[in-house]
Amino acid sequence: MICCARAHALRLASAVALTALLSACSTPSPSSVPERPAAAVTQQWSGRLALQIAADGPDASAQALSARFDLQGSAAQGRLDVFSPLGTQVAALSWGQGWAQLQQGEQLRQSDSLAELVRLSLGADIPIPALFAWLQGQALQATGWQVNLSQYAQGRITAQRWTPAPQAQLKIILQP
Repeated sequence: MICCARAHALRLASAVALTALLSACSTPSPSSVPERPAAAVTQQWSGRLALQIAADGPDASAQALSARFDLQGSAAQGRLDVFSPLGTQVAALSWGQGWAQLQQGEQLRQSDSLAELVRLSLGADIPIPALFAWLQGQALQATGWQVNLSQYAQGRITAQRWTPAPQAQLKIILQP
């Protein structure tokens, strides 16, 4: 039971992703994050996100998280800082060509790709290139996902994943 609860907490903490990224409580110190080449930052977004992932199977439970975020870069190279509702930084996700890493307190998780790290962390795929297009108001198609940009002018984006399982819903509120 403790192992399952820990795995569930790790998935929630690793959001976004996306995602997904809220169970750690300490703020990583700048010296604890390995140095990587700086991203050529062309885009920046801040706001709040909520991710709900439906239960996938009889032993699985639904997952839900919400957080404040600061995102910079592109699908190819960038950084995502995730904050608890109280404003404490709980995760730093950075990526570039052929690498991605998630720093949560003293824990560092690495992968060869951002999409793989998000999938391993959340238990569900998030369409990274499409997500960056959606943040720019472009309705880029992603397999299994449907995006609603009808409230983009008000800073609201909603996307739902229908297939493959598990179903997921992502809501983003951008701040100016």
